[in-house]
Amino acid sequence: MDAPTTVSPMIAADSGTNTALVVVLVLCAVAFAALVVVLYRVLVALADLRTELEMVESRLLPMVNELRQATHETREIIDTARGDLKRFDKVLGSAESISEAVADTSRVARTVLSAPVIKVAAAATGTKRAFSVLRRRR
Repeated sequence: MDAPTTVSPMIAADSGTNTALVVVLVLCAVAFAALVVVLYRVLVALADLRTELEMVESRLLPMVNELRQATHETREIIDTARGDLKRFDKVLGSAESISEAVADTSRVARTVLSAPVIKVAAAATGTKRAFSVLRRRR
C-alpha cells in the first residue's frame, strides 16, 4: 500500500515560484529577442539613410558650388553696374551743368543781341524800302 502522497506546502510554493521564474525568463528572452530585432531594423534604416544622405550630398555639392560661383559673378556684375551708374551720374551732372550754361548763354545772347538785331533789321527794311522808292522814281 502506498502511503498517500502529500506535497508539503513549501515544495508547492517552490514549484509555483519556479514556474513564475521560468515564465518571467521566457518573457525576458522574447522581449530581448524583439529588442534585438528592432535594433537591427534601426541599424538597417540608419545604413539606408546614410546611403541616401551621401547620394544627396554628392548631388547637392556641385549645385552649391555652382550657386556660389553664380553669386560671386552676380556680385561682380552688380559692383560693375554700381561703378557705371556712378560714372553715368557724373556724366548726367555734367550734362545738366552744360545745359544750364547754354541756357544762360542763350538768355544773355537774346537779351544783349535782341535790341541791336531789331534795329539792324529795321534799318535794313528801311533801306530796302528807300531803294525801292528811289528805283520807282527813276
